[in-house]
Amino acid sequence: MNIDYTELINILKNTYPDATCSLDFNTPFELVVAVMLSAQCTDERVNKTTPALFKEYKTPEDFANIDLAVLENFIHPCGFYNNKAKNIKACAKKIVSDFNGNVPKTMEELLCLPGVGRKSANVILLEVFGIANGVAVDTHCKRISNRIGLSSQSDPLKIEQDLIKIFPKEYLKDVNHLFVWHGRKTCTARNPKCSECKINKFCNTWNNIQKN
Repeated sequence: MNIDYTELINILKNTYPDATCSLDFNTPFELVVAVMLSAQCTDERVNKTTPALFKEYKTPEDFANIDLAVLENFIHPCGFYNNKAKNIKACAKKIVSDFNGNVPKTMEELLCLPGVGRKSANVILLEVFGIANGVAVDTHCKRISNRIGLSSQSDPLKIEQDLIKIFPKEYLKDVNHLFVWHGRKTCTARNPKCSECKINKFCNTWNNIQKN
């Protein structure tokens, strides 16, 4: 199928005009923490957990010095709190020691931070610095890319590379937000609303259903 990618994005932009990052944060490091907590956890749960944490601990220095047991207690509702607490504290220490307490703004530097993978780095670059050189491939982005036929890969890095080849750079910012919103609201993991989907004409899965 020949897909007009500009049309696809414009339809999604019209469908979800308010699509933005769903994580609440006020500083760059707060987003780093929130992104770490969002692993295998909903953004909604993260946003309910972080206000009390950020009220008491505000800077990378604060988190570098926090007692692990205290941090674990704060973030317990987000799951996997032992590993997440260790990564958050280690990440804060590295930011303080190597970057003068400032969250770095390149992919290479972000990837050297404990607990920060490529997906997280893409989110941080976009939301903090307005840099969209890649796509944060989460479960929603992966599902939509596979269902529509934008990528046949299962590895997030390979999916990201496929999407970078498909979409012009000026659309990458939109892809990051729109695919998350579309995955949550329409192209859900279970019982997707295919017949209501505004971009179903581009979708391999929907077209195969229609043929059968």
